[in-house]
Amino acid sequence: MTPSSAQSLDQKPDTQKNTKQKSNQWYSPTVSPEHGAYVVLVVSFLTGAAAAQQWTWATTLALLCAFCGVQAEHPLMLQIKQRRSWKPRFLLWAGVYGGIAIAIASWLFWSNQENWPLLMIYGAALAATLVDGSLVWQRQQKSILNELVTFAAVCLSAPLAYVATTGMLTWPVVGLWILNTSFFSSAIFTVKLRKLRTVSVVPGLIFHALATCMAVLLWYIHWLLPVTAAAFGVAVLKLGLIMWQKDWYSHTRIQHVALLETSASLLFLAIATLSLLPPYLK
Repeated sequence: MTPSSAQSLDQKPDTQKNTKQKSNQWYSPTVSPEHGAYVVLVVSFLTGAAAAQQWTWATTLALLCAFCGVQAEHPLMLQIKQRRSWKPRFLLWAGVYGGIAIAIASWLFWSNQENWPLLMIYGAALAATLVDGSLVWQRQQKSILNELVTFAAVCLSAPLAYVATTGMLTWPVVGLWILNTSFFSSAIFTVKLRKLRTVSVVPGLIFHALATCMAVLLWYIHWLLPVTAAAFGVAVLKLGLIMWQKDWYSHTRIQHVALLETSASLLFLAIATLSLLPPYLK
């Protein structure tokens, strides 16, 4: 080893330390590390856009609004976790992302002829944020209730896409939101099977049974098309695969779990969107 290479190795930890310190400067943007939330956001939004059967400038703005809303939640919850001390970086970027989301939401509200559907979506998002913040304050951010609320909040991007594009809210879109929430919430119970080898599969079986009945009910009352409702079958197939290979699932790398969840989400997206698009776009 040459002296120069030894010197570079000696400097590497300092370089990494300096890089980390720079990334934690108060003006450095925060980025949510929850990659799963991005998948939920994009898939839900695209199903709503497919139901609207068109894409406008308002649709693009709604996507940006939803994205900034997700980004604002991350530093806000980090600040709540560290409530004993104020973190300027968290407060700054929660304000920046939240300000952008509120500005776009306000523009969509005032430019829409019928304001009440957007008002309902905004109210539901605000309520979910308050519940999330309360549970984080109580150190229950990993509870099933909080995860259900979080998935339901992110899946509001489906009706947001539809209302921003069409200016109206219909019962089938509400059914689409319920379907998205049910599908993505199924991951709560499958991922928890990795925690302990002896963890019970009963809660997951009960949830999937109830969610399947809900999908059938939404089809029966004509809130969802048969094929759209059948998209929840992807979650049931995923659960069956995991129970079949439970030992592998419990010990495999988290990257493999993420790949399985993403693949299931893309399959769900393909089935749902193809069932919602008009015939000439399929």
